[in-house]
Amino acid sequence: MKITIISVGKIKEKFYREAIAEYAKRLSSYCKFEIIELQDEKTPDKASAETERLIKEKEAERIMKAVDEKGYLIALAINGKAYDSVQFSQHIEKLMITGNSHIQFVIGGSLGLADSVLKLADEYISFSHFTFPHQLMRVILAEQIYRAYRIMNHEPYHK
Repeated sequence: MKITIISVGKIKEKFYREAIAEYAKRLSSYCKFEIIELQDEKTPDKASAETERLIKEKEAERIMKAVDEKGYLIALAINGKAYDSVQFSQHIEKLMITGNSHIQFVIGGSLGLADSVLKLADEYISFSHFTFPHQLMRVILAEQIYRAYRIMNHEPYHK
């Protein structure tokens, strides 16, 4: 099983990088885990709706190049389906059982994901109605993937 997080924007903060590295290390005993970090576009202050759309499309072009067309693509979007940790684990397990050997998660930049990426996605999931910085969302997602594997394997961690 391969799990990929495709994310727009660099992580500058050392504590985020360390947290992600820790979860990547833990996940290595369950799956092949990778993060593809893509360059983000700078958003000018008071950008128009059209400027924001163009920025999201530029980022979308990079995302599309990183996506494995044979993989199962899950977009993180505020209007996606919400799971609790056990349901998320069951969903990942079901995807694995039904022959999805590569699950990809995509996290947009500060403006979110372009419609073209959302149309490409097999599904959307939401972690909250709150908006999180993409750097923190990578940590949260990596932790929840790790938690999902622990739950699948009936190992302590998820309480």
